[in-house]
Amino acid sequence: MTRATVLGAGAWGTTFAAVLADAGCDVTVWGRDAAVCAQITAEHRNERYLPGVELPAGVGGEADLRRAVDGAEVVAVAVPAQSARTALAPLAGTLGGHTVAVSLMKGVELATQQRMSQMLAEVLDLPERRVAVLSGPNLADEIAVRQPTATVVASGDPATAERVAQACANPYFRPYTNDDVVGVELCGAVKNVIALAVGISQGRGFGYNTMATVITRGLVEITRLGQALGARAETFGGLAGMGDLMATCASPQSRNHRLGVHIGQGLTLDEAIVATGGTAEGVKTSRSVLDLAERVGVEMPITGAVVRVLDEDLPVDALAPLLLERPRKAEGV
Repeated sequence: MTRATVLGAGAWGTTFAAVLADAGCDVTVWGRDAAVCAQITAEHRNERYLPGVELPAGVGGEADLRRAVDGAEVVAVAVPAQSARTALAPLAGTLGGHTVAVSLMKGVELATQQRMSQMLAEVLDLPERRVAVLSGPNLADEIAVRQPTATVVASGDPATAERVAQACANPYFRPYTNDDVVGVELCGAVKNVIALAVGISQGRGFGYNTMATVITRGLVEITRLGQALGARAETFGGLAGMGDLMATCASPQSRNHRLGVHIGQGLTLDEAIVATGGTAEGVKTSRSVLDLAERVGVEMPITGAVVRVLDEDLPVDALAPLLLERPRKAEGV
């Protein structure tokens, strides 16, 4: 039986713990809130983040970080992207010699512009071959009630990707493996920014034509940035790319989509964050993605428009023209 630990007791972390347990792993969930961890252990529930969902018997909670990872063969990280470095610092150099770390996070670090796998390898003092990322159309609330989906596990080492895939494969959760870490991670990070743009547009009352346009041109932005950083084009048409983009942009369960709707309806960013009720990674990631794009000379007008609305007080009514402001040209250019 594989011993696995999930760092992060939010909705996605707790859901992935259940996925691992249903795949036959012995799972520990670490969270900052000792009461949440105690409830996971005693009642197999996490009413704060997954109300009404019964967790498998193989899932327990642990509020002590070092005890949580002791003996773990797979450590999955599902903490907020922008606070992960600080949260994980106490674990530097402490993981077992064969332990692999897998990022469930979706973001680009603001201070460094590092992808989450790069940050994990650096903070945990692991070689890149022992780090994987997992991304796909994986809305936590649906997976928590065992609705079927697929995902992508990417690592520069095929053996690491296969270890993680084997640890989480179960009848309702199918992992595919990939070695395009850059592409898979950028898809997961930037789709949240595009979902914010879709949500803002829908909050202003725009319909499906606008949604389809933003999603499609958003995928172009993601692909353009990914290829500039060495990713493969085919990754962006797969589960981690178009699959995750569609789920995140279309579902009201997506926090990024929901927060965008609130902003489009006239709430301030602070009000929208409260109304959304959870971390929407796209808010901070939008700035770091735009900085990364500017560094490598890639135009990202949708991302730029979202940043101007969130960070520069651009009126939401001015967003729509910015989404389509590039000069007319052939579609594939």
